[in-house]
Amino acid sequence: MERDEWVPPSLRKQQQGGPKRKPPQGKAGYGKSGKSIPKPKPPARQTVHHRPVGKPARPPARKPQPKRGPMLRRKRVAANPRLRIVTVRFVLIAALIAAGVRLIQVQGIEAEALAVRADKQRAVTNTIPAKRGDIIDRNGVKLAFSVETRALFWAPTVVRKDYEKNKIDYETRIKEIAAKIKSVLGDKVDENDLLTKMRSDGYSTLARDVLPAQEREIRKKYKEIISEVQSRREYPGGTLASNILGYANWRSDDKDRSKHNVHGLFGMENDRDSELAGEPGKQTVDTAEGTDGVVIPGTERNVRQAKDGSDIELTIDADVQYDVQQKLSAYVAQNRAKGGAAVVMDAHTGEVYALANDKSFDPAAPKGPNGYSNPQATGNPAVTTPYEPGSVNKIVTAAAAIEDGLTKPEDTHRVLGSHKVADRVIEDAWPHGPLTMTTTGIFAKSSNVGTLMLAEQVGQDRYADMLKKFGLGQKTGVGLPGESPGSVPERKQWSGSTFGNLPIGQGLSMTVLQMAGMYQTIANNGVRVSPRIIKSTIDRDGIKHDEPRPEGVRVVSEQTATTVRNMFRAVMQKAPNNQSGTGPQAALTGFQISGKTGTGQQIDPATGKYSTTLHTITFAGILPADNPRFVVGIMIDRPDYFGAEFGKTAAPLFHDIASYLAQRFNLPLSAEQAPVVPLTLN
Repeated sequence: MERDEWVPPSLRKQQQGGPKRKPPQGKAGYGKSGKSIPKPKPPARQTVHHRPVGKPARPPARKPQPKRGPMLRRKRVAANPRLRIVTVRFVLIAALIAAGVRLIQVQGIEAEALAVRADKQRAVTNTIPAKRGDIIDRNGVKLAFSVETRALFWAPTVVRKDYEKNKIDYETRIKEIAAKIKSVLGDKVDENDLLTKMRSDGYSTLARDVLPAQEREIRKKYKEIISEVQSRREYPGGTLASNILGYANWRSDDKDRSKHNVHGLFGMENDRDSELAGEPGKQTVDTAEGTDGVVIPGTERNVRQAKDGSDIELTIDADVQYDVQQKLSAYVAQNRAKGGAAVVMDAHTGEVYALANDKSFDPAAPKGPNGYSNPQATGNPAVTTPYEPGSVNKIVTAAAAIEDGLTKPEDTHRVLGSHKVADRVIEDAWPHGPLTMTTTGIFAKSSNVGTLMLAEQVGQDRYADMLKKFGLGQKTGVGLPGESPGSVPERKQWSGSTFGNLPIGQGLSMTVLQMAGMYQTIANNGVRVSPRIIKSTIDRDGIKHDEPRPEGVRVVSEQTATTVRNMFRAVMQKAPNNQSGTGPQAALTGFQISGKTGTGQQIDPATGKYSTTLHTITFAGILPADNPRFVVGIMIDRPDYFGAEFGKTAAPLFHDIASYLAQRFNLPLSAEQAPVVPLTLN
């Protein structure tokens, strides 16, 4: 058996035929320096096997592995389920405590503040405005209509947050926006005012009545501006019929956007607001926090569409209305009067073709903080302001006397220069001694004395009944707001001298519409038809609903009406020898005219008695008298007459209006001229 012996690697290679290495110099076992070379310690359990020369080499032995000591293992800790359960319980308890603390904070400490926030960010129900109906004249001409507009609003809280997020300088941006709005809207806005609103903390209105095209131009670049669809009321005629129409405007509270809508403020726009405005719709929306009600886009739900308002068709003729307004205003100015009113009615239907006041307003004109500066301009005195009419009221006495057979047109009467009634002495407007006057002459020359003589034959009770039949002291029901019934003293309240005033048009009052209504009764063969100004309503489906036509009231017989109408033609008579009536200036060539002048004394505020200088002049006439088509009533308030002008009437104004009506409606000429009849026989 071969002996195991350790052989250095270098010798092992030589034994195996590898390259030979020179032995170290010096003694065996010592280095060159003479120091001993330590013998390497053989590794444990490593052996070298010698083989005989000439035998094949054995495969190299496997490198011996060092002997390992005992292996150290990590000690496994056993799981503790009790600890895990305690930990989970602790986490759950902590979470419940935190939730409880938060609940107390929300419901107790922060309840009020959170309620305010919830108020600002919540679902609300908004109103969807309905399209307001139009007001048109009898021929379809639009007198009032609505156009779609936009309103621009600014919500600074929302905008500031957005600007901060997108790193936009607030001041630079709002200056840019204000300049753009100014460039588009022009004088409609003030740039400094816009900046003041945009710098404030509150939600504000930047502009209203913005056209859709203008709104698109502004918001094309500046989306942060809030836009809302609104509407604007247009009155294309300006002052035309403005006292009838009134005014409607966008009425809103910036803090409650659900109330925004166009509503009538006065006049017919207000009186018939429910029909014109229609029925608004509703929708539920969410509003953004801190924006005072700004709607979050896309949150609309529960939508109920609006129902548009109805159109209202008037009996007014726009052309006639315009002409009467112009002529009335000119006449009032010419006579330096304080005011005036006029009405044109259909003789048979009572439809009002024109209802004018000398003062009117332009709805498009700028308004002060308290509205229009002149309240009279927005009123409608033709139906709201009664006056003592004077001699036009004598038609009541004439109708009663003829109806009761007390006299005939050609009968004569001895008329003195004065007449005593109770403790009052009534005189004629011109001084005269005893005159022999026909019944026609008494009214044509407007004799107070002769009228009172006939009224006494009628009797007080019968006369009071006739006043009521003519509709005095009662509203006409024309369909306009603020109408006055006038004033007629009750029969039981009459004093001894009351009957000395009423037959000559003093001591009672009426509107110009009521005055025209008396003459409409005579023109309509004795049947009084209440005047009306609304012809029909046209609903959103285009269906026309005619207004109920008032029932006529028989006041006098047809024969009496014809007789009185013919008698009152003599008022326009112009003849020599003191045979002229009081209103020849009202005559219209080619047409018979029937009517009456009037001059009513007004109460002097300083004395409380009838004034000798303050008067109301009136005229009521029928065109044509032989085939009535129109009735015209005129009132001029306190003309500045003096000297030779005193006693001037409103007859010239009637002539001008009647002339226009005859041409406008191509009225046929009368078959013959009115005959000249005797008025006095002296």
